[in-house]
Amino acid sequence: MTKVLVVDDDFMVAKLHSRYVSATDGFTVVGVAHSGGEALRAAERLRPDLVLLDIYLPDMDGIAVLRELRAAEERDGGRAGVDALFITAARDAGVVRAALRAGALHYLIKPFSRAALQEQLRHVASLRSRLAVLDEARQEDVDQIFGTRPPGARSLPKGLAPHTAELVASILRAHPAGLSATECAEAGVLSRVSARRYLEHFAETGRAEVTLRYGGTGRPERRYRWI
Repeated sequence: MTKVLVVDDDFMVAKLHSRYVSATDGFTVVGVAHSGGEALRAAERLRPDLVLLDIYLPDMDGIAVLRELRAAEERDGGRAGVDALFITAARDAGVVRAALRAGALHYLIKPFSRAALQEQLRHVASLRSRLAVLDEARQEDVDQIFGTRPPGARSLPKGLAPHTAELVASILRAHPAGLSATECAEAGVLSRVSARRYLEHFAETGRAEVTLRYGGTGRPERRYRWI
């Protein structure tokens, strides 16, 4: 489970975000903080894997909080690093740049949907799982880690619909061993041609991998697995 610390000065917003996190497979909320100082103390005590950070806090801004967390990691060489996802109404480009330079994984601007946050959380989980199994990174590994973004962050090619893309993505995530276009079509009540278009799109954008299964005569079967 990925342990999450939710930081927001608004009690109701923090409660809502915590509910979104708790409803995402593989994530659990270990703490909630409503100020920068409280966030730093909670991070020291709870050692979360991920912090959802607001920019606007009553005592210090979220970027300063992240910098303090990074400084604590440098002082304690045995301390595991924490990832950060900013969730804020701050739209100033300078703030976005500062968040990026402080080491944030991503930046969500309020208001946003539950699906948008959960897609970012799944992106975090994907990055963490990839890095966990790498001993030595190849350039293609690095390109995927730094270049991959969740479906909601990209425009789809002409002819592909966002709701169908999310349906196919959810089917892929529900079948970690992989499945064929025919199996995907049956699970989503889609045509095989339509399912394959979305599957190939995910493969081309680095979110799914394709393997070939040989058997009998004819062309090998293409099988897709969500990364």
